[in-house]
Amino acid sequence: MNHLPSNLLPGEGSPEWMNKGDNTWQLTTGTLVGLQSVPGLVILYGSIVKKKWALNSAFMALYAFAVVLVCWVGWCYQMSFGERIFPFLGRPNVALDSQFLLRKAFSGNFPNATMVYFQVVFAAITLILIAGALLGRMNFHAWMLFVPLWVTFSYTICAFSIWSTEGWLFKMGLVDYSGGFVIHLSSGVAGFIAAYWVYI
Repeated sequence: MNHLPSNLLPGEGSPEWMNKGDNTWQLTTGTLVGLQSVPGLVILYGSIVKKKWALNSAFMALYAFAVVLVCWVGWCYQMSFGERIFPFLGRPNVALDSQFLLRKAFSGNFPNATMVYFQVVFAAITLILIAGALLGRMNFHAWMLFVPLWVTFSYTICAFSIWSTEGWLFKMGLVDYSGGFVIHLSSGVAGFIAAYWVYI
């Protein structure tokens, strides 16, 4: 290690166990998913509805992304990947403590800070996909209530059960490639049910 320049030596922000290539790729892929949401789906949703609903549709996606971020670092990340309280749910806790963020993540050779960022964009895009089923039909005030409730009581259960190493479906051997269950199936089912209740 002594042959490295001083700025590349391991330290508190760059521990020995961290793989910088893995960390960089995790951050890059998370950013690409985030760009699919904002501006990607914001522009798409604003362009596929009638002119009078364009702003509402765009703001549904922007609001979902912003509120999921607040909920995620406030309690949802720990409910999805933290200490188990039920076979399908973790204990709610804040994911902003510097000691926690700099520790090694439960999976991979990168810190919790990277994992929190990587996972929040997937949680956010799940809600934005649900918004696609409700464009031009849902009151924005109702959406403001729906987003934090759904991410807290639905997404966290799916994520903990399938992605957490303590989850009951994970322990049964279920493998979720590319978020097929946690993101796509859960948003599809929620969007279908929400559309049914909004349209009747």
